[in-house]
Amino acid sequence: MRNLAKLIIFFTLTFLITFVTVTCLKFLSLQVEWAKILPAKPETVLSLILTAANWALSLTLFSSILITLNYVVRKKIFALTSIICVMVFSFGFCFGISLALDQWKLVPPAKSAGVQLGEKGLILSNSLNRNFTSVVLLEGTANPLGPRVTSIPGLPLTYHETTSELLELPPIPFGDDTPWFIKSFSIDIRMNAEMFQKKFTDGFFPYLIYTGSFIILLCAIGYAVKFSVWPLANLFLATLAFRGIFALGTFFNSPEMQETIGSFINNKMPVTLALPMFFVAFSLLVHLYSFLVFIAKRKLAND
Repeated sequence: MRNLAKLIIFFTLTFLITFVTVTCLKFLSLQVEWAKILPAKPETVLSLILTAANWALSLTLFSSILITLNYVVRKKIFALTSIICVMVFSFGFCFGISLALDQWKLVPPAKSAGVQLGEKGLILSNSLNRNFTSVVLLEGTANPLGPRVTSIPGLPLTYHETTSELLELPPIPFGDDTPWFIKSFSIDIRMNAEMFQKKFTDGFFPYLIYTGSFIILLCAIGYAVKFSVWPLANLFLATLAFRGIFALGTFFNSPEMQETIGSFINNKMPVTLALPMFFVAFSLLVHLYSFLVFIAKRKLAND
């Protein structure tokens, strides 16, 4: 009972600290992205916070389960009790935060005006090197879709009276050298967060079925990955396994795959239940494998 209480405290602190930290970082990132769009659109701080919190909830679920199950393995807490505890608290926190964010949307927000980024003659360039293409906004950010001059190396200057396309400020000074692996993971986190929101909007039971099966699969994979005696190696392997689960969810939730699954099951069951059932079935296989390995190790130890 004492170990279980420690586990609950550890998971709660891990979940809350990770959620708040990731939400703050994502909010700052969204503010930077918002500032880069021309013409500047009125945005609300509340909408940015809600977007950041929904994205952070998906990543927090990933991180907190991974860290907590690594803690369970290291402390050798009873497997069945600890896994059930992590599952229940994971779903409880996810549903509670989703409900709070959904209610927070009803609060009338105060709009924030766009950020003034430059005066007339603002030069946009993808590099500090003058040998790259540049665009000069003759009226600055006050009218970014108005007259401009385009400078292409080796060609005469080109004047444009107006344009109907939105502009995005170049990476400098914001920076855009994020590795592809991080970008793809961020996309999968966003897609998973959007799926959580969609299921929550559909109702409690669709949310319970999808999110619950997702949590069950994460807990099964996280606890089963114990191929090494080194905790950091096991943590790394579990991270790769979790990364695959998020990619798998994005893949199977795509419209093309949903149509393929629907034609395969021939409408014998709702398509929305196919992926949760696969998650649960695979989780049971993983737990069965873990149980058989435990029995085999115990038998060898007795011999």
